[in-house]
Amino acid sequence: MKKRLAKVTGIALVAAMVIGLAACGSSNDGAANDAAGAASAGAETAAAGEIQLAEDGKLHMATNAAFPPYEMTTDDGGFEGIDVEVATAIADKLGLELVVDDMDFSATIAAVQSGKSDMVMAGMTVTPERQENIDFTDSYANAIQVVIVPEDSDIQTVDDLANDKMIGCQEGTTGYIYCSDTPENGGYGEDHVLSYTNGAMAVQALLGGKVDAVVIDNEPAKAFVEANEGLRILDTEFANEDYAIGIAKGNDALMSAVNGALQELIADGTVQSIVDKYIVSE
Repeated sequence: MKKRLAKVTGIALVAAMVIGLAACGSSNDGAANDAAGAASAGAETAAAGEIQLAEDGKLHMATNAAFPPYEMTTDDGGFEGIDVEVATAIADKLGLELVVDDMDFSATIAAVQSGKSDMVMAGMTVTPERQENIDFTDSYANAIQVVIVPEDSDIQTVDDLANDKMIGCQEGTTGYIYCSDTPENGGYGEDHVLSYTNGAMAVQALLGGKVDAVVIDNEPAKAFVEANEGLRILDTEFANEDYAIGIAKGNDALMSAVNGALQELIADGTVQSIVDKYIVSE
């Protein structure tokens, strides 16, 4: 597919992005001060009530908490993960309380557009189609899409998916968009793709023989393979993407505040420390 890039490990890409942004901040005092100033201004705006929020004093984050290690539920019914902790740090800088709105991934953008949630942070890849509906902050992470197959599968590379294989994907994700596209555009056609509410359901369909492969982001893929015997991840990657925070069009004050806080958290190493907590470098 045209969307594939040279193979690099997911953590290396995440680290490269975060370190690169942090280096820009540390080598350019003006940039670092601008980021800090934007975050401070955002906090003042939030306190003054000028930002459009779903609920006063709170920052509502739309997500699908079935996407480890970015967002998942805890045993006590709470939420954890890279996105949850980064969002919490952003809310803290803005003087707000984070509220996690857990829903189907396919509903997250609509929740932001309608004002039910303030932002979507769900391993959300920036695409031209999504940019038509919401605005995005700077990217805070880079991810690789990979392919999960049974250990005894005859699928050895991504190219083998074109051989009349049935592919499982989480609905609404870029994996589904890529795979269901026409062969002329690098996809496999809708007849060769089944969508599921979340990645775990797609993996269960793979274990049950309903699909031949699952296309999903690398870090969740590793978690699913570790939790389910008899599965493996192909060595060749499927796609390379950037994650960012989505905010409703027209909510410029919130965009400025969130993006300023995010820039500061990248520059001071907070985002990298959160990533390192959940993703161990190989």
